[in-house]
Amino acid sequence: MCGIVGIVSIDQHETVDADRLRRMRDVITYRGPDGAGLRVDGPVGLGHRRLAIVDVASGHQPMSNEDESVWIVFNGEIYNHAELRPGLEARGHVYRTRSDTETILHLYEEEGERCVERLRGMFAFAIWDRRQRSLLLARDRMGIKPLYYARTGDELLFASEIKAILEAGVKPTFNDEALPEFLATRFLSSDETFFRGIRKLMPGWTATWSVAEGWRERQYWQIPPPASDDAPTTGRSEDLRERLAQVVHSHLMSDVPLGVFLSGGLDSSGLAAIMARQVKEPIRSFSVGFAEREANELGYARQVADAIGSEHREVVVSPDSFFGSLPRLIWHEDEPIAFTSSIPLYFVSQLARDHVKVVLTGEGADELFAGYNRYRVTAWNERLGRPYWGLTPASLRGAVDRLTQRLPARLRRYTKRTFVSVPPGARSLFLDNFSVFSERMQATLLANAGRLREHDPYAEILRRFNNATGTMLDRMCRADLQTYLVELLMKQDQMSMAASIESRVPFLDHELVEFAAALPSRCKLRGWQTKVVLRQALRTLIPEEILTRRKMGFPVPIGRWLARDHWPLVEEFVIGPRARQRGWFNPIVLARMAREHRDGVADHGDRLWLLINLEMWQRIFLEHEDPMALLTPAHRHMSAA
Repeated sequence: MCGIVGIVSIDQHETVDADRLRRMRDVITYRGPDGAGLRVDGPVGLGHRRLAIVDVASGHQPMSNEDESVWIVFNGEIYNHAELRPGLEARGHVYRTRSDTETILHLYEEEGERCVERLRGMFAFAIWDRRQRSLLLARDRMGIKPLYYARTGDELLFASEIKAILEAGVKPTFNDEALPEFLATRFLSSDETFFRGIRKLMPGWTATWSVAEGWRERQYWQIPPPASDDAPTTGRSEDLRERLAQVVHSHLMSDVPLGVFLSGGLDSSGLAAIMARQVKEPIRSFSVGFAEREANELGYARQVADAIGSEHREVVVSPDSFFGSLPRLIWHEDEPIAFTSSIPLYFVSQLARDHVKVVLTGEGADELFAGYNRYRVTAWNERLGRPYWGLTPASLRGAVDRLTQRLPARLRRYTKRTFVSVPPGARSLFLDNFSVFSERMQATLLANAGRLREHDPYAEILRRFNNATGTMLDRMCRADLQTYLVELLMKQDQMSMAASIESRVPFLDHELVEFAAALPSRCKLRGWQTKVVLRQALRTLIPEEILTRRKMGFPVPIGRWLARDHWPLVEEFVIGPRARQRGWFNPIVLARMAREHRDGVADHGDRLWLLINLEMWQRIFLEHEDPMALLTPAHRHMSAA
């Protein structure tokens, strides 16, 4: 795992400023504290920070081929590089290292930009071909490794993180057109970022710039279509278990110690159990939790650790530590933090860093095997809602609606998310029904309501959904694999790299993804049970209680914390004068929301979380404030401690 940066001048007579390139590289030193490299070749500069995992002694970058006509900077791991090497050597390529980086170089020499199609792993890399005067940018199929770029009139900049591009002198400008999507979904699902002019290379794509042809992008991989739902399912779980074992084995490739993040859920427990069977020594497992009982899964993690005999460690995050780290972690993530789970992920990464340099995680299994509660809720709502809205007279629907308004508050909140209140369709049931700020809420929250009409918050996700085939469940999973999961993987990368640790995601091996994506939907959701085939595959490996327990989804008691001791954060970053004066939101609506949350009338915890993050992000990146200066004295003290 590493950090890469680069500058390409459009004017080939220019020479890249090495000091500027070095500043880009070194602002992300934590991504690679084990070494640094720089290469300037006239109008092209490549920079690299190294976290040494494979071939620790000689895998330094930027790396060249034998005659120095091709240079690469690479972030990631190629798990099949040892399989590719003999064929490349047979074609006359002479290796100087044992690294997977060199395999990419030689494969590029043979196959050009199509080399990515032979790689199995997680990667983001840039290759400068001096002969062709061309630069190739590539990102892995699922988007496990990030890659950002900016094209100005004079040059092309790229980096593993946005802050490195900003360090090159790009002025940070808020891409405010993103507000509706951010408020609804928490993140941006297209190639745009919160910074105008800075984009992300999408998963499964390459981009090429050359003197002769300019800029060109190509999609080299897509998720395959699902099998028909009446396809036979015999032997699917056994096949999945064998494939998982093979993938986990490949992901143990390392010259340094490895561990596993263990939440006590099905996915990480299954990985840990498989991993424990493949190594001689007890594996090292790491967990994170909170003191609050409803947000604590540590007991389940300990149960799994005991069952597989792992060397287990855990950390408990206090509310003060949580909020004390928030501004600094917003700086690490470059954009407002979408998910509260990013913070505990950083703390468990810090814990692991004292003992290992690589961890395996269970990210991706929920999207592959339909593990989220909203999948089953949406599927049932759609199934029941079609006849209800199609056959029930409007007068009767109105009577039902009036009846639900008389229910106790808890039941009333539940019915608001069911088919009796939400009409069928992906926009209403799958997206707006589970949004943070629904379209109706945004219509009153946004000071400029026209912004919502001009920028559909669900456009990109709906495009992915509508382009997919299969059942409603198939299409939801595919849309999430290409949007929601990409954000989760960015979180995984940025938070683990903030602690200088590499995270690997075996469930997202692309061949395993192709296998899972092709499974009939009844292998994933049957009745009210999720992840059917995965549960069957793991049933002999992990404790029964883990197989059957209710999914918690790493809840963070953000609402309770903000309504009590950490209410000053709302006062400062949501309804404070600086936040109000920006003019993005209706101050009356903000004040009402804050008051309802403080008084316990409604739980707006997730909404306040997004608004706090947005305001902090603007102060850090647009107004260049020291992240730690944003904290109250009490929070600053807790963070320092």
